[in-house]
Amino acid sequence: MWKKKEEKKEEREESLLKELCGDDVKLYDFLSNYMYEHPLAAISKKDLDILTEEAEKSGNFRPAVDKAIFEAAQNPGERERYIKVIQNFASKTIPAMEQEKEKVEKEGLTDRAASLGRGIENQKFMSERTEDIIDVASKFYNEKLVELGENVRREERGEERRKAEREELRTGGLEKAGREARKKERRGN
Repeated sequence: MWKKKEEKKEEREESLLKELCGDDVKLYDFLSNYMYEHPLAAISKKDLDILTEEAEKSGNFRPAVDKAIFEAAQNPGERERYIKVIQNFASKTIPAMEQEKEKVEKEGLTDRAASLGRGIENQKFMSERTEDIIDVASKFYNEKLVELGENVRREERGEERRKAEREELRTGGLEKAGREARKKERRGN
């Protein structure tokens, strides 16, 4: 049963993303690897500036890109700033990936080189289509956050219902004990 629920949930997520991307297969392919079903849990809580500093040191810009896309989706008034940030991340990532690709090609690691080639193409796509990415991400994440809020409220209602049931059982037990005590008292007199 749980497996079917998970499959249906994934299908809804996929269909929502497909719907938002329309006929743009490249955009869908890109975003299907970058969007999160549970963004609040998946995306770092760290500030974007801290993630950027960490990325500069490690060369891994993915957490910073994820954060920038999410924040751009949540802060439409700062859209231009986030577009520049995301494009800047791509411009820093592409040369490093190209250098790494050349290195692994010389070592004969063709699978790794092909993977890096796809990564370079993704970075170029991200740089060129940042606005489209942010548009779809905004709609997708807004929908996911609404669903998350609905789930939280549903869970809260369930907890309130369980609490009321426990209270009803406790009250029923006390009432029964009171009746039994009165019955014993009547028999004893």
